Amino acid sequence: AFTTSPKAATKSSTSLSMAKFRSALQYVPCLPIDLLPAPGKATSGVAGGLAICIAVSKSGSVYALGDKCPPINQPLSFGKVNDDGTIQDPLLGTKFDLKTGQVVGKWCPSGIGGIIGGAFSPEGVPVFPVKQSKGVIEVQVDVNAKFNFEANFWSGVLDAQGKADGKYY
Repeated sequence: AFTTSPKAATKSSTSLSMAKFRSALQYVPCLPIDLLPAPGKATSGVAGGLAICIAVSKSGSVYALGDKCPPINQPLSFGKVNDDGTIQDPLLGTKFDLKTGQVVGKWCPSGIGGIIGGAFSPEGVPVFPVKQSKGVIEVQVDVNAKFNFEANFWSGVLDAQGKADGKYY
C-alpha cells in the first residue's frame, strides 16, 4: 500500500541554487505508524526539516507530498483526499494528483482562489517516496535541502538565530 514517486524526488531543487551541500537523498522518519490517518484522510509530519503531507487514499495507499499548497502555502494536510486520486487544497480548491503532485483540473477554482490564483501560474507540489519501517512512516527527502536553503542567510552579531555553532551570543 506504500507508493513511490516516479522521478519527482530524485532531483533536489537545491541543485539549482549554488548549494554548499551536495544533494543527499535518504529515507528519514516522518510519522509513527499509529498516527497514520484513516483511508481518505491526511495529516502532517516533518522529514529532514521539510513539512510533509501524509495522505492515505480511499483504497489505503499511502502518499507523501509537500505540505505547502501553492500559491499561498497553506497546509495541504488540511485538504480533502478525493476518490479520484487527488487531494484538494482546503482554501483555494486546487486538486493535486497524489502520485505526481501535478495540478488536476482548474487552478484555484474557489471564489477567493480566482482572485489570488489569477496572479500566479499553476504549480504542483513535490512528491516523495514513502515506506514503512520499524513502526514509522519514512519519507525519502534531500536531507541537505534545509541546510542549503539556510546557507545563504547572513549570520553575525545581530543574528536572532544565534551563532553558527548553535549557541547564542
